Amino acid sequence: MTFAFSLGLALAAAILDVSVGYPPALYRAIGHPVTWIGAWIAWLERTLNRPELEFPARRVAGVVALAALIAPVVLVTQGLAQWAPQGPLGFALLAILAASLPAQQSLDAHVRAVALALERGGLAAGREAVSRIVGRNPQSLDEAGVARAALESLAENFSDGVVAPLFWIALGGLAGGALYKAINTADSMIGHKNERYLAFGWAAARLDDLVNLPASRLAALWLIAAAYTMRGASSAGARRAMRRDAEKHRSPNAGWPEAAMAGALGLRLAGPRVYDDERVEDAYMGDGRAAANAADIRRGLALYRRAAAIEIVALAALALIALVA
Repeated sequence: MTFAFSLGLALAAAILDVSVGYPPALYRAIGHPVTWIGAWIAWLERTLNRPELEFPARRVAGVVALAALIAPVVLVTQGLAQWAPQGPLGFALLAILAASLPAQQSLDAHVRAVALALERGGLAAGREAVSRIVGRNPQSLDEAGVARAALESLAENFSDGVVAPLFWIALGGLAGGALYKAINTADSMIGHKNERYLAFGWAAARLDDLVNLPASRLAALWLIAAAYTMRGASSAGARRAMRRDAEKHRSPNAGWPEAAMAGALGLRLAGPRVYDDERVEDAYMGDGRAAANAADIRRGLALYRRAAAIEIVALAALALIALVA
């Protein structure tokens, strides 16, 4: 597999994802690669994360679980890549599989649902809609808090749900994208800092931080570029907020797209939040107004769509350069 091939695969996956998405009928029939991966992670966790083990042993068990996740994902996807016929048909089959890895259309729909809920159903409906995409306690959020949570989720998931899968497909083909998705899913399931997962999920959380590092910076770059093209958004504000605030975030990666989004829209995102009943003190991203609303969510979505389009154009340009080089 050449670099030009993997770039073309990432481009095709991005176009298929934004134009078709993952059909609901297909999801109902066979599930989704993430649900398959999630089921395997859940089994590994039930089997290996035994509460009677001491902290170091549970950390080792987490490393073993991560290896037991990575190995079959690589073997299956590499096998599929080798099995696929040569030529356009094989490329099309791999592109269809790769298109299940990014989630541009799905993310757009889930965040847009929060704006629609606030507009039509008020705070209660907004809390219900945002609870589907964030882990914090929705009852602790006022209307501005619901809007900010939706925008923070949009920014962070643009990085790890759209940019990162395409980045790793571009570098490693179907296997690269699937491996990233497995690591990211493991982090979302077991990479928590609580008594059950602090030791067992340590390896998954650290590896997820590492593989998301390039995409988080790229996502911020695409948002800055998108702000330059959008009336009412500030590219300079996005750059300023990113330089000042990104590294203050408790996550080594989420602060980059969140700060860029906040600065571009003239908002203040992140800051102290409540997860379950625990208050998490976090730095603010941006220094604009905190009183966000449904209209700001729609502005954020417009910025996100432009950023995603810029990424597709960049992939097309790189694929063309690699093809003729």
